[in-house]
Amino acid sequence: MSIATSLPSSSSPAVARPVLVYGAAGHTGRFVVQALRSQGHAVLLAGRDLGKLQAAFPHAPAEQLRVLALDGDAAALTALLAESALVVNCAGPFADSAPQLLQAGLQAGVHYVDVSAEQPTARAVFEQWGGRFAAAGLCAAPAVAFYGAVGDLLATSALGDWPDADAIDIHIALDSWHPTAGTRKTGVRNAGQHIVYRDGQFQLPPAVPPRKAWAFAAPFGEQAMLGFSSADAVTIAHHIRVPDVPAWMNETPLTELRAADTPAPVAVDESGRSAQRFLVDVVVRRGSEERRASASGQDIYAITGPLAAQAVGRILAAKGALSGALSAGQLGDARSFLQALAPQYLQLDFGG
Repeated sequence: MSIATSLPSSSSPAVARPVLVYGAAGHTGRFVVQALRSQGHAVLLAGRDLGKLQAAFPHAPAEQLRVLALDGDAAALTALLAESALVVNCAGPFADSAPQLLQAGLQAGVHYVDVSAEQPTARAVFEQWGGRFAAAGLCAAPAVAFYGAVGDLLATSALGDWPDADAIDIHIALDSWHPTAGTRKTGVRNAGQHIVYRDGQFQLPPAVPPRKAWAFAAPFGEQAMLGFSSADAVTIAHHIRVPDVPAWMNETPLTELRAADTPAPVAVDESGRSAQRFLVDVVVRRGSEERRASASGQDIYAITGPLAAQAVGRILAAKGALSGALSAGQLGDARSFLQALAPQYLQLDFGG
């Protein structure tokens, strides 16, 4: 478990520079760009393929586009990031992209946020990069996405004034899961690396996933649940003293995720969101007491955009007071973080 450190403020010119989104033309990257722009941030659109950037952002002026592969010139990548105040990494698999962008970010003196749902990548940022970013007075925030941020923010909010907890259960219900090509590629890249957090340590998941029933609020109701390896276990264990962080998901979306013929998500509104609905129900237990918090919304990929934009805004506004490797739940008050996304993106319940 790491504790956030506070170091001297970044210079004001760095705060004035734009935010660079690497992987901007990807499915999630476009939601991140949209949310950053809606918050008033100037954005540089970066990626490996100029054609994809132009297709995704046909009205973007040429001076906003940046094309550079991550397997090329390290000095050129550092120079690219130096144009910005902060880089948001939307380029999966993150096991491949994160080390290069983290190193370039350190060299360039810019903050780092990623939208990875990959457990190994989040652990690596916390365990291998946190000290270096803290020493530089910079912030690295991994897993600021549906998986990794929503459960962490809810758990941190529900924990409140408790100094620790006995267990934090994350219950996730989706009415469907139509994975993107990036999700499928990442699944292959990270095969065999899933973990759970139990008895105060990360462990391999059991060969046979545990099962239980869980009663969600409408419209989901009671669902058959399976044990699930989520990035939330990594982000929560990073900063909350708790020995067990079991995560659960209802069976239907997991079946769809594993099926090779499940189609990609289809937009149903002007923002590009799919019709998918989600509900995350978190229970924090300490002794005989428990506290709950929940969040529901539309499209797990789309919600990542406003989550990342809120994190970016908080990191830049802190002017260096947020440094080291931090989860979304450590970027200031967790409840107000979530409330900033409601009711437009999230419906929240902190009762009980």
